[in-house]
Amino acid sequence: MTAEDTPDTPRDFKTRLRVLYTGWSRHSARFRYALLTFDLFTVAFFILTAPVASKPWVHGIELGLGVIILADFVARFWISERRWHHATRLWVMADALVLASIFLHTLLPVDLSFLRVLRLLRIGHSPELMIDLRRVSTWFRLRDDAMLALVNLVTFVLTMATMIFVFFIGEEYGYSGYVDAIYFTVATLTTTGFGDLVPSDPLSKLLTVIMMIVGVSLFVQLARAVMKPAKVKYLCQSCGLNRHDPDAVHCKHCGAMVHIETEGQH
Repeated sequence: MTAEDTPDTPRDFKTRLRVLYTGWSRHSARFRYALLTFDLFTVAFFILTAPVASKPWVHGIELGLGVIILADFVARFWISERRWHHATRLWVMADALVLASIFLHTLLPVDLSFLRVLRLLRIGHSPELMIDLRRVSTWFRLRDDAMLALVNLVTFVLTMATMIFVFFIGEEYGYSGYVDAIYFTVATLTTTGFGDLVPSDPLSKLLTVIMMIVGVSLFVQLARAVMKPAKVKYLCQSCGLNRHDPDAVHCKHCGAMVHIETEGQH
């Protein structure tokens, strides 16, 4: 047996780590659900502490979370076989911004703590997690596009609201000011415009324009995903069509047999 074949070599550890992140065993799925729980906790922490982000205890916890996020970030790069493709994924770029906002906090000329909310994109865009959820939940399998659109919309709303709070309201207004920022963001992107909160300077007005354009687009995307007929993702091996009716037996495009997993009738 050579040194490369011993069970404690980096190559063997890398293989086991790749199985944890991308495998389909029950153990791998549990590992990814544990990561999902951590992701949900970090998102909740970043949102709930946004009005008090300058407190030393908050920054201390953020550094601890940042170390774990960085370890996960590096591990995913290490096991990736197509690292450039991995680097261009939306949720990977979002994680890079989150890490920069945590570890470069004292070096940056402006407060970029609002970028930490982008961590929410990880939940809706991780491919292995999406496959896990489709396997265990028929409800999710039929509505995954709507759930993804909802994650994108909620991420945008909370990111913009936190940005408004950081740049235009300030921590002295506490949670009341943060609620006002969320209220203004939702009222703006839905074009309701009650008029009780209005932008007063060119920068905030420009930000409001961006919110309306992008926010309305994301809202329309969510509405379209909710209204369109339910389809399940399944790749036809003959023609490549990847959306089919839940009870399909043949591909509508080429007529080939498809084997879509169903729960059957009880």
